[in-house]
Amino acid sequence: MQLESIFVSARSATVLISDGGLYHTLKPYRLRLNGECFGETEKTVTSLFGLWPDTDYRLELLEGETLLAELSFHTAGESCTLNVRRFGAVGDGEHDDTTAIQSAILCCPEGGRVLIPAGDYRVTPIFLKSHITLEVQKGATLLLDTDRSRFPILPGMVQSTDETDDYNYGSWEGNPLDMFAAAITGVDVEDVTLCGEGLIDGQAQKSDWWQSHRVRRGAWRGRLLFLNRCRNITVQGLSFANSPSWNLHPYFSDDLRFLDISVTAPADSPNTDGFDPESCRNVLLLGAHFSLGDDCIALKAGKIYMGRRYRRACEHIRISHCLMENGHGGMTAGSEMAGGVRDVQVSHCLMRNTDRGLRIKTRRGRGKDGVIDDIVFDNVRMEKVGAPFTVNCLYYCDPDGHSDWVQSRQPAPVDDSTPYVGSITFRNVTVEGCGACAGYLLGLPEQPVERLTLENVSFTFDPNGKPMAPVMAEGIETCLNRGLEAHFVRELVLRNVTMQGQQGEELVLEQVEKVVREG
Repeated sequence: MQLESIFVSARSATVLISDGGLYHTLKPYRLRLNGECFGETEKTVTSLFGLWPDTDYRLELLEGETLLAELSFHTAGESCTLNVRRFGAVGDGEHDDTTAIQSAILCCPEGGRVLIPAGDYRVTPIFLKSHITLEVQKGATLLLDTDRSRFPILPGMVQSTDETDDYNYGSWEGNPLDMFAAAITGVDVEDVTLCGEGLIDGQAQKSDWWQSHRVRRGAWRGRLLFLNRCRNITVQGLSFANSPSWNLHPYFSDDLRFLDISVTAPADSPNTDGFDPESCRNVLLLGAHFSLGDDCIALKAGKIYMGRRYRRACEHIRISHCLMENGHGGMTAGSEMAGGVRDVQVSHCLMRNTDRGLRIKTRRGRGKDGVIDDIVFDNVRMEKVGAPFTVNCLYYCDPDGHSDWVQSRQPAPVDDSTPYVGSITFRNVTVEGCGACAGYLLGLPEQPVERLTLENVSFTFDPNGKPMAPVMAEGIETCLNRGLEAHFVRELVLRNVTMQGQQGEELVLEQVEKVVREG
């Protein structure tokens, strides 16, 4: 049993309880703070709010009256707190409170806190500034206005005055395109904490955001949180719901922490990805819960223009103690990944009722910088997942996605348009109730998937599972309870891999150059 401090601010802290649980602890525990009862927790990643700045704290973890673990920490200082009510916010769900909240943010001095207390605050997009904390307290909800005509638009690209450079503000599916600003937007800000036990509600179901969702109307749909070229940002404790499109979209940003958050949307909501860091570095996602209408997590790095111009990979990503459910993919890389995705570790996570566990999507045309490499799943449990892992290098996205060039199984020349999938590793993974297949790999004939390693992995199949096509490429049939199928792979390593209840052969291989099987 270990109790570890993950993050401490002036008014809050996040701790990790390591008792062998994934998202939930193995049993409920009591918390005692400075000798006083501080409630109970059943989550491995737990946040504490209502603390006082510049104060010593001693946190104890107990089972009954038995002390299991303890730690000490000191909260940061704070210059002042600005309550948005004093700036004119009403919080009745009817008045437009945008100006009052934005004024408090603009007035807040360095090291200060903007406090949004309990209430319902109707807002249009709010913009952050550096060196502050924005706290949405328990019982507070930011309700995004349902009239898109009142939203500012972030231009996709603005040329510099001397015509030698450009400035990218808006983005849509990997391209620099005009987009409506997010409910909370940060551009070139640093040292910001966005925290609390409150809710940011996009109210997309009450607007027209999800209607004709592939049609651009004024600009492309916005997010709930958009961070463009930001640094040292922490998002802690908050809940996000009903986004117009992707929920959380960090973009060309570094040193990010997302701790103990919840992201939800209806299962039929379009493109409501939970967490989509794009061309970001050094990202920690810890203790998140996802249940939505698209991929829970999707790592991205731009389409052709952004990938080739900036060559900025999404890299050094750590995802741990998360619960992904009711989404298309537990964790996806691509398909907009022309700048590359690498050094990704997913550990101590539970994936439940998702279509896929790991989902890699790329295609001819993503380019030589579109490298997906060093992806590791370790100590992950999957329950009722259709296909635990898929790699699809013939993904039929974009207007030419169904063309012969993209979909051909004949080798094409390896050139500047050819992407690459390197090493993917699954260790200590348990899959129960697998539906369609254990896994499906479809590499490029001219550039096979380099290596897939499965070590200490077990699969059991659900005979009542839902048939599905494991990848989105031409000629892929639906399947149920199949084993591992691999096409165009250089090396497949299987160590202590077991399957129970599959139909047919455990392995179906085509153009797999080397197979290593042990145990």
